[in-house]
Amino acid sequence: MAVTQLNTKVLHRKEWQMMTPAPVATAAGAFVIAPETGNFDVCLYVQSATVHYLYHHDEDSWVQIPSGALAGTFGAGACGEYHPWSATYTASGGSTTTVTVAAATHNLSYGNVGTVIEFVSSGTNSGLRRTITAIDTSGGGAGTITLTLDSAVSTAVLNTHTFRLTTGRFFVLNAGTLAAGSFRVFDVATLSWSSLTITGLPATVGTDGRLVCAYNYNEIQATGTATAGAATTLTNSAKTWTTNQWTNYQVRITAGTGMGQTRTIASNTGTVLTVSAAWTTNPDATSVYAIEANEDWIYFLGNNAVTMYRYSISANTWTTLAPTTARASAPVAGMGAVAIGKSGETVWANESVIQDGRYIYSPRGGATATIDRFDIAGGTSGAGAWQALTYVGTETFTSGSSYFAMGRYIYMRKDATNRFFKYSIRSNYVEPFTTDLFPDGAALLGQKIWVKNLDSTAAVQWVYSLANTGTPLRRVMII
Repeated sequence: MAVTQLNTKVLHRKEWQMMTPAPVATAAGAFVIAPETGNFDVCLYVQSATVHYLYHHDEDSWVQIPSGALAGTFGAGACGEYHPWSATYTASGGSTTTVTVAAATHNLSYGNVGTVIEFVSSGTNSGLRRTITAIDTSGGGAGTITLTLDSAVSTAVLNTHTFRLTTGRFFVLNAGTLAAGSFRVFDVATLSWSSLTITGLPATVGTDGRLVCAYNYNEIQATGTATAGAATTLTNSAKTWTTNQWTNYQVRITAGTGMGQTRTIASNTGTVLTVSAAWTTNPDATSVYAIEANEDWIYFLGNNAVTMYRYSISANTWTTLAPTTARASAPVAGMGAVAIGKSGETVWANESVIQDGRYIYSPRGGATATIDRFDIAGGTSGAGAWQALTYVGTETFTSGSSYFAMGRYIYMRKDATNRFFKYSIRSNYVEPFTTDLFPDGAALLGQKIWVKNLDSTAAVQWVYSLANTGTPLRRVMII
């Protein structure tokens, strides 16, 4: 519908709305984990080591989930990250258009219609993605739930076939002295927690910290059809890539020979991708591929240290990174860390000099006017590299600050002032955004703002803000 000039001022007013308050008040270290694309309905509120809630945007309502029983001492430094893929499940059976799963283990209902399913180790179905169009729970008495697919797969689904869903998982790292159970993951589709390794992490976590994953579902940086392939390479002779621009991204074969295989890119020339592990089936001139941010890695930054750690989901291992250029100074209280995916910038999306999906921006905190940027593909041997950016603007950020990236902006809530800004990755400039006149509580560490799209078109977006101290949840439209 066309908007007349007379309506402009009304629409342009950034008017905050009161949402359903959180069931329990935020405390030291409390934080919210929200999907970076803004397209998923739920986010996770971690109020303590034992109390957690899912917030459903569509219903503006909270529901408590089972306790994660996090080991350690909850407080400053506790943090988390969302990953769009569920754990991998084994089907109970099915057909070419249906998949059955055990009702006793899955929390799937009509609300999950529209979820994408990807077949993993499933014979000729491996790598196929379908959308779930119906969910029949009437077989619950027989112990099964039936998922109907939008189109047929290659062969009937068997009880040995595995798959995953875009219902997502939440990874949570607690603070204090780390022990078994300090790092755990919550799987939304099964409402279950699992403990993950802490080997390779520092003995204690505190001050402030963030977990970051660069991967977002369906954010594809480049696609094409190979012209050749070998044991550890994929070639597209039509390309003009900059050497090693794709280092540490992943390449996924989406059709043709080798479909369903995903590999980390170790290096590239102008036309050839070299992968870090040999293909099971070598690609050839029929292989259609997609290049994306790496879905296997989650980074941990903070803890009043320049040291950066990387977690492999598939291997359940932590690695201490050794960037070619080290971080100039340790992030302190009020720090943040966000990955930039699809920025919407034409220059950043240029396939020959890609920048989308490449950077982690980390405001340093401590009332410094500095954002440190980690180049995932930079440095030598894929080690990455840090760069310190002194941004334009005099606003600084300390305890109580939160950050969330969407498109070419990083939205920033300053301290406990309820003043909001947005950092432009294009101009390295901190711009004014809005002020919420509703008073904020006392400053507490922990990520508490996020962005949600009204729908998948992202035509309407909202910044959500949970109080530093208290229960108020409020949102404002991005206009």
